[in-house]
Amino acid sequence: MGFSKEELTEAGRQIDSTLHKLRETVKTLRGKEDPERYKSQITLAKRRIKAFEIAAALIERELGRI
Repeated sequence: MGFSKEELTEAGRQIDSTLHKLRETVKTLRGKEDPERYKSQITLAKRRIKAFEIAAALIERELGRI
Protein backbone atom coordinates (compact mmCIF):
# COMPACT_ATOMS: atom_id res chain seq x y z
CA MET A 1 0.00 0.00 0.00
CA GLY A 2 1.70 3.16 -1.17
CA PHE A 3 1.09 6.68 -0.01
CA SER A 4 2.00 9.88 -1.76
CA LYS A 5 4.53 12.30 -0.29
CA GLU A 6 1.68 14.76 0.27
CA GLU A 7 -0.39 12.18 2.16
CA LEU A 8 2.53 11.26 4.38
CA THR A 9 3.38 14.91 5.02
CA GLU A 10 -0.22 15.70 6.00
CA ALA A 11 -0.39 12.62 8.21
CA GLY A 12 2.80 13.79 9.90
CA ARG A 13 1.29 17.21 10.55
CA GLN A 14 -1.82 15.66 12.06
CA ILE A 15 0.25 13.38 14.26
CA ASP A 16 2.37 16.31 15.45
CA SER A 17 -0.79 18.23 16.34
CA THR A 18 -2.22 15.28 18.25
CA LEU A 19 1.08 14.74 20.05
CA HIS A 20 1.10 18.36 21.18
CA LYS A 21 -2.44 18.04 22.53
CA LEU A 22 -1.68 14.78 24.32
CA ARG A 23 1.45 16.23 25.94
CA GLU A 24 -0.53 19.23 27.12
CA THR A 25 -3.19 16.90 28.51
CA VAL A 26 -0.58 15.01 30.53
CA LYS A 27 0.80 18.31 31.89
CA THR A 28 -2.68 19.45 32.84
CA LEU A 29 -3.59 16.20 34.56
CA ARG A 30 -0.28 16.10 36.45
CA GLY A 31 -0.91 19.67 37.58
CA LYS A 32 -4.29 18.88 39.11
CA GLU A 33 -4.74 19.04 42.86
CA ASP A 34 -4.88 15.23 43.16
CA PRO A 35 -2.98 13.87 40.11
CA GLU A 36 -3.13 10.32 41.49
CA ARG A 37 -6.86 10.42 40.78
CA TYR A 38 -6.04 10.76 37.08
CA LYS A 39 -3.41 8.01 36.97
CA SER A 40 -5.25 5.87 34.42
CA GLN A 41 -5.88 8.83 32.10
CA ILE A 42 -2.22 9.86 32.35
CA THR A 43 -1.08 6.31 31.58
CA LEU A 44 -3.39 6.09 28.58
CA ALA A 45 -2.20 9.46 27.25
CA LYS A 46 1.45 8.43 27.68
CA ARG A 47 0.84 5.19 25.79
CA ARG A 48 -0.84 7.11 22.99
CA ILE A 49 2.08 9.55 22.90
CA LYS A 50 4.49 6.64 22.44
CA ALA A 51 2.35 5.14 19.67
CA PHE A 52 2.14 8.46 17.82
CA GLU A 53 5.89 9.01 18.24
CA ILE A 54 6.49 5.63 16.58
CA ALA A 55 4.08 6.50 13.76
CA ALA A 56 5.76 9.88 13.25
CA ALA A 57 9.20 8.25 13.10
CA LEU A 58 7.99 5.72 10.53
CA ILE A 59 6.53 8.50 8.39
CA GLU A 60 9.79 10.45 8.61
CA ARG A 61 11.70 7.33 7.61
CA GLU A 62 9.35 6.73 4.69
CA LEU A 63 9.90 10.32 3.56
CA GLY A 64 13.66 9.81 3.78
CA ARG A 65 14.17 12.41 6.49
CA ILE A 66 15.83 10.05 8.97
